[in-house]
Amino acid sequence: MAADAMDLEDLVPHRAPLLLIGAVRSADGEQCTTVTRVEPGAWYADPDGAMPGWFGLELMAQTIAAYSGSLHRGGGGAPGPGYLLGTRQYACDVPAFPAGSVLEVQARVQDADPGGLSLFACELRLGGVPLARAILKVFAPGSPP
Repeated sequence: MAADAMDLEDLVPHRAPLLLIGAVRSADGEQCTTVTRVEPGAWYADPDGAMPGWFGLELMAQTIAAYSGSLHRGGGGAPGPGYLLGTRQYACDVPAFPAGSVLEVQARVQDADPGGLSLFACELRLGGVPLARAILKVFAPGSPP
């Protein structure tokens, strides 16, 4: 199913101002890619209007939520709850993402079990250049296999 044609709020439980991802660029059974613009006047912005680098982790988690939501919608169901259990190796090459920049986040399934536990390899890019990466472990009960 083409996730970019879906309303983002139909895929994730987050709402403004905590909904940080801006759009789903693509989603299928193995990955989801989202984009967001760093808004200089947003609640998270530092004095320069930038988004602190550690927010990359939340962008990755919301991308996984969009992935899960697209699977549920594709199967005719409604998105359910999901839980971030932890992360390994979050690495960010910059202290902050510049104001006005457009960030792309990809979450790719590394492992998933029918019970709802999944492992995702995530990468955040600016202009095609990787700036942050992590492995996230999530639990989403009732997720499609």
